[in-house]
Amino acid sequence: QVQLVESGGGLVQAGGSLRLSCAASGRTFITYTMAWFRQAPGMERDIVAAISRNGETLYYRDSVKGRFTISRDGAKTSVYLQMNSLKPEDTAVYYCAARQGSVITTTSRLYDYWGQGTQVTVSS
Repeated sequence: QVQLVESGGGLVQAGGSLRLSCAASGRTFITYTMAWFRQAPGMERDIVAAISRNGETLYYRDSVKGRFTISRDGAKTSVYLQMNSLKPEDTAVYYCAARQGSVITTTSRLYDYWGQGTQVTVSS
C-alpha cells in the first residue's frame, strides 16, 4: 500500500508559478512510476506529467511542455511538479498518482494509488 499526500496548490495570477509536492509513504516507493493528473470541473481527469521510477524517463502533455517540470527527490520519497508561466486554462484539481512498474502510461485507470488532490486556480 502507498499513501500519497499532495500540497502546494493555491491561487495565482496568470504568468505566476506554483510548486506542487507529493509525499509518499508505505511500500517501496522507488519501484513506482509517478504522475500528476488534473481534472477541471465537468472534464475528464487528464495526465499532466509522469516520471519513471529511476527518474530518467519523463512525459509531459503538449500544453505544459516548456512550462512544467516533474522531478522526484534523491531518496525518491517525494515527487514534485514545478509549474511556471501558469495560464487560466491550467486551473484544475491536481492529483498525484502511482503505479507499479517502469512503464509510463497516460491512462488514469492504470494507476494504482491516488492522492486526495490539491486545487490550483489561475486568475486572468
